[in-house]
Amino acid sequence: MIELSVVLPVFNEAPNLPALHASLTTVLDGLGKSYEIVYVDDGSADDSFALLRRLAGKAPHVRLLRLRRNYGQTAAISAGVAAAAGQVLCVLDADLQNDPRDIPRLLAKLDEGYDVVSGWRRERRDPLLSRRLPSWLANRLISWLTGVPLHDYGCTLKAYRRAVLQDLRLYGEMHRLIPAFAAHEGARVGELPVAHHPRRAGRSSYGLGRTLKVVLDLIVMKFLFGYATKPIYVFGAVGIGACLAGTLAGLVTVYEKLALGVYVHRNPLILLAVFLFLLGVQCVLMGLIAELLIRTYHESQRKPTYALAERVNCGDAESE
Repeated sequence: MIELSVVLPVFNEAPNLPALHASLTTVLDGLGKSYEIVYVDDGSADDSFALLRRLAGKAPHVRLLRLRRNYGQTAAISAGVAAAAGQVLCVLDADLQNDPRDIPRLLAKLDEGYDVVSGWRRERRDPLLSRRLPSWLANRLISWLTGVPLHDYGCTLKAYRRAVLQDLRLYGEMHRLIPAFAAHEGARVGELPVAHHPRRAGRSSYGLGRTLKVVLDLIVMKFLFGYATKPIYVFGAVGIGACLAGTLAGLVTVYEKLALGVYVHRNPLILLAVFLFLLGVQCVLMGLIAELLIRTYHESQRKPTYALAERVNCGDAESE
């Protein structure tokens, strides 16, 4: 049984990999735990894969995956997690900005009873306007909407218990939202200040455009948290609101005709009334269709709408 798996998504990081692997191996050898290192080459265009292949040939505890093209960090992390066998998984970037020497501290924090420990780059070594300021705004927004207050959702350096990740499916840029997903399922989430170093070589693939993607993923996550098993609540509420607004606009149209003599065909409110009412009916019908789909999804695959923490005196169910 492997106690620790370290997962590293890699994209065009050939200049950083030798120093990273040496530092990582030194730290992990000192833990006294069985471990593996899972590198995921995310369609690198440089010599990253060739270098990693040489490392894997020299060290049996190194696992190596190569994606056919660049799918993004979330997909690379998902592939690494799926291939990892450790009871605890630690994820970090391959650009040497995360420090492998923080891994023992994350594991110690995990042993205090946490299921997820997220790194916090308190003294971040990135440009202010293009990286730190958008990140600060995104962290505040995510913490407010999810109710899971963390200073640094964007820090890749995190430690997880395997149970937190084994049933989690990630899309878009949602790897940074794993603590929020885990907390929603009842996991205990902690945070720990970690070191952050300036980039030594290569170019960062992050930009301001990623902030917009995170906001869109956050909208999806908020919907999933609140309405994944009851979509009629959101579609129905919007539909009923639109129908009421359309009815009100129609009543105003009637009043203006009777009291002020405004002809209906010359009053734009009648168009607004018809539009809003039809929109409301369509939203309600969409909610009903979504309810049928979500029930088909759960019942056809026998997916429960809940998550169990443990079973006691449940006979054969304990071994499931």
